[in-house]
Amino acid sequence: MTEQNQNKKVVVIGGGITGLTAIYYLQKEIKEKNLPIDVILIEASHRLGGKIQTVTENGYVIERGPDSFLARKTSAARLASEVGLENQLVNNSTGKSYVLVDNELHPMPGGSVMGIPTQMGPFVTTGLFSLQGKMRAAADFVLPRSNVKGDQSLGQFFRRRLGNEVVENLIEPLLSGIYAGDIDKLSLKATFPQFHQVEQKHRSLILGMKKTTPKPQKNGNEPEKKKGVFLTIKSGLQSFVDRIESKLDPNSVIKGVKIDSIVQSDGDSSYILQLNNGEVMKTDSVIVTTPHQAVQSMFSHYDFFEHLKEMPSTSVATVAMGFDEKAIKQDIDGTGFVVSRNSDYTITACTWTHKKWEHSTPKGKVLLRCYVGRAGDEAIVDLSDEQIEQIVLEDLKKIMDISMSPEFTIVSRWKDAMPQYTVGHKQRYEEMIKNVEHQLPGIFIAGSSFEGLGLPDCIDQGEKAVSNVLGYLNK
Repeated sequence: MTEQNQNKKVVVIGGGITGLTAIYYLQKEIKEKNLPIDVILIEASHRLGGKIQTVTENGYVIERGPDSFLARKTSAARLASEVGLENQLVNNSTGKSYVLVDNELHPMPGGSVMGIPTQMGPFVTTGLFSLQGKMRAAADFVLPRSNVKGDQSLGQFFRRRLGNEVVENLIEPLLSGIYAGDIDKLSLKATFPQFHQVEQKHRSLILGMKKTTPKPQKNGNEPEKKKGVFLTIKSGLQSFVDRIESKLDPNSVIKGVKIDSIVQSDGDSSYILQLNNGEVMKTDSVIVTTPHQAVQSMFSHYDFFEHLKEMPSTSVATVAMGFDEKAIKQDIDGTGFVVSRNSDYTITACTWTHKKWEHSTPKGKVLLRCYVGRAGDEAIVDLSDEQIEQIVLEDLKKIMDISMSPEFTIVSRWKDAMPQYTVGHKQRYEEMIKNVEHQLPGIFIAGSSFEGLGLPDCIDQGEKAVSNVLGYLNK
């Protein structure tokens, strides 16, 4: 190892899951390969984990932010295993999920993939759509491939293939629930490019999804028991953050300090970081994992970040309510529902958490987790906890016979927390990265504002940033 003052220095900015992944894997590489690199992470708040926050008390495990991640995207489970949480990983319980349309809960049609039918029987018999709506969706079998050049909105793509009714009552509640966005503004290329690829290859979206969706495995004569597609950590996702933090080198994390600006150093290839506590830091490379608003602010000297000022974000809130099971007079067989935008409800979705994640709730208790706020309907997030609780309870009572007040309610607000990948997002991002590579070599940008919101997407971006930094310093 070279002398300390000859070591290269890397600063990771932002302590959400992307930044935590970056510093964890970078320190791992440094140790395993004896690299002459020092790395620190700087986080503006006084805690790590970003949107990951868990409340654990009285036998409950309540997630304020994300509650799980897709099992098929393997990077999150791999990182959890790396830090010793493999035995804490658990799949969700499977059960019916519903769509709320016109005050009625309709079971999700069997075989639908993100709302696209792959089995005709359940789609034909569902009460979610009128006969005309079903006939319009069937036009997908004969419609030609779309010939849109460049990007298009999810709404434009799906309305053309399947018609307005299927989009409004099934696809929109599912897809906009993931992004808390407006389906007619969200980019197809940046969110679900695979649907466009299926259409281009197979022409019919329905037939293409049917061909490309894996069939359930059979064990002898019996179909294999369906396994939940999501994973979480029994002790709460906050314990994932805490465990990663515990594995980091001592004194390699600085909390409660914000970066005001990042500029190139005169005379060499390093960068000068101006901290809001008055300190100045010099570094050879920077991994920036903050939300896009903060990225633009730190690099305000460079005009190719200007478009980030216009990039929208949506405010949302989660509302967790605990009840005694006797309070729920009319129980429902399932794990949750999403709400059609046409319905007269404020909530956008509800998870029966005690059924989806059995470990989350003590015996004899019920845990409901509702979501409010979406693009164009964010005012509710600014109301008081009591007002939000009342509105959510009124919505729930229309669907379930609830006879008692909740034993507790936890409202978690996420202001401007859901970045919106609007049409053209991917092209704008790629142009920005080209400019960064050309004008700011050694700066690497990652995080939920850019290439995916889910935990595995963010972890993938953190790993990619580590690879990029090592490649850059190796030059």
